[in-house]
Amino acid sequence: MPIQTADATRVHLRPVTFAHSDAVALNDRVQREYVERYGDDGDVTFLEPAMFAPPRGLYLIAYDESGTPLATGGWRGMDENGEGYENGDAELKRMYVTPEARGLGLARRILAALETDAKAAGRVRMVLETGTKQPEAIALYTSSGYTPAPAKFGYYRFHDLSRCYAKAL
Repeated sequence: MPIQTADATRVHLRPVTFAHSDAVALNDRVQREYVERYGDDGDVTFLEPAMFAPPRGLYLIAYDESGTPLATGGWRGMDENGEGYENGDAELKRMYVTPEARGLGLARRILAALETDAKAAGRVRMVLETGTKQPEAIALYTSSGYTPAPAKFGYYRFHDLSRCYAKAL
């Protein structure tokens, strides 16, 4: 059953570990969506749960009032490493909203919370990588102040469908 717009105000964000069972389940869903959109094996970026542990990261899940996980996202601290990152970067990872909860502004809420937390942790720039077959993600990021990054970064930096964005915190 689709979520009603009025319920969006009762959705709460909860910090969890990336190893939490709900985080694993949502990550599996986003991986299946990557396969549907890109026709490959999905995102093969290795993410260790400790990468999202405060103070060098944070992982959030949006839950409705009945405890159903609806959306997710996290940031991890990254510094210059030869893959296009700069010292002080926070990298946005695993932003995902379940199809039944899309259009409620949950991605925007998670994004804002992650930006606030990364800035409080001393990070100076939020960076992310997405793909051309995710136009709704690109629209979210550009409408939130992200601009194309001068250098590509991360695992997919050499792929033609990859797009990298950055925003000063």
